[in-house]
This record gives sequence, C-alpha cells and structure tokens, in this order.
Amino acid sequence: MTVSSATSAATSSAASTSASSASMGMSSTDFLNLLVSELQNQDPLNATSTTDFINQLTSYANFTEQQSINSSMTSLASSFSSLVTLNSVNYIGHTVEAKTNTAELTNGSATFGYSLSSAASNVSIAIQDSSGNTVWTGSRTGNAGSNTFTWNGQTTNGTQLSNGGQYTIQVTATDSAGNSLLNYTTMTGTVTGIDASGSTPSLLVNGVPVSAANIIGVSS
Repeated sequence: MTVSSATSAATSSAASTSASSASMGMSSTDFLNLLVSELQNQDPLNATSTTDFINQLTSYANFTEQQSINSSMTSLASSFSSLVTLNSVNYIGHTVEAKTNTAELTNGSATFGYSLSSAASNVSIAIQDSSGNTVWTGSRTGNAGSNTFTWNGQTTNGTQLSNGGQYTIQVTATDSAGNSLLNYTTMTGTVTGIDASGSTPSLLVNGVPVSAANIIGVSS
C-alpha cells in the first residue's frame, strides 16, 4: 500500500465520522493536522485527487459547523432551563390544580379531582399509599367535566393516617354499558418550592414534584 493510500484511508475514515468527532475528543486543529499530514506524505506520482481533497475539506467544514451547533444547543438548553426555573418561581405560594394522581396528606386531608367525558353511572375511588396498599375505597358522583374529591386522611375503617405520606388516587368511572369515561385525575395544593435536580425544573406542590406543563389551574 502506498503512503497516499494509507493516508487517504485514514482521512476518509475521519471524514465519515466527522459528525461524531467532537464526542471522541477530536478538535478542529487535529482535523487540519490530519489533512496537512496527508499532503506532506503523499506519493508525488500518485497524489490525492482534487475531488477527494475537496470532499475532505467539505467534511472538515461540516465537522466545524457541527461543533458550533452542538455548542449553541448546549447554551440554548442551559438558557431554557434557567428561564423555566425563573418562570416557576412565580407559582410559589399559589394554590394550583395539576394533572397527576399523587398528593401528600397535609393537615389531615388531600384534595383530588377527576375529569369525565360525560356523566357516569358508576364512580368508584381507591386511595393507595406509597407501597401500593389500598387504604380507602368508596363511591362518588360522576358529573360530566370536572369533579372534586377531598379525602379526610382516614382509612376505610376510620383510622386517621399521619400527615406527610404520599397517596395515589385510582378512579374508575363507567357508563351504563361499562365504558370508561375517565379523562384524567388531578390534585390541588400549594406550591411550596422548586425542584431543579432534574433536566427540567418541577414545582413542589405540597411536597409532590409536578411539571409546570401539567398545571391546569391557579388560584391565590
């Protein structure tokens, strides 16, 4: 194999992986050094063709552009996260309703909601603790649209549970033919802070992380 063939193969390999070179630690200087080395070591009797050289330069341009895009996207993501956090601060202290099925028992109660596509013939509700154990069951009305259910923190047999635990509501709502009418469940609580540990900040509603995108109502 000639020097030109060896260097051409190496350069072609670099060109084909130019889009991912940044993740492997290759810089634009490394890429240029590779091209210069090819020119210095090629066989004068079998030089790299003009077409191949232009293709390599094009790959370098694409590589540099990809690096610039990656840098811009990282900066944009950081700015977006900061903006979301800043906007989320405005919720602190307000009572919100959010699409979720989990709430924390606060001051002896937890307020849930459920939305139905039409009036239901049968609505049954089950409250489960964080271990998945059912602590309360009962039935409620099922009007079309939004419905509210405030659980008093007691088990089915009347035992009062301690504040602070997180509980999940399970709603089964059907019409006379047994078809499900449930759209979604909600919880209502006060925003007490922001959880910024994840990639997207979450609101802490009575201690439960909730995405700002799931907020459907805000009151003072």
